[in-house]
Amino acid sequence: MKEYKVETLIFYSKLTLDKNHIVKSSKKEIQEKLDEYGKQGWHLASTDATSFGAAVYIYLYFEK
Repeated sequence: MKEYKVETLIFYSKLTLDKNHIVKSSKKEIQEKLDEYGKQGWHLASTDATSFGAAVYIYLYFEK
């Protein structure tokens, strides 16, 4: 039977002319989470994202 886990990462928008600043600043933290779960035997099954106010919520769905 498979196990499932969800990791939620929150990134906040800031005033800047760079429309991709969240993408650039979030890459390192997302990669660290992928590496961390990968070492524990988890595989990334799906992702999702939503925005609320000045925040972007990124959901990483893992299975094992």
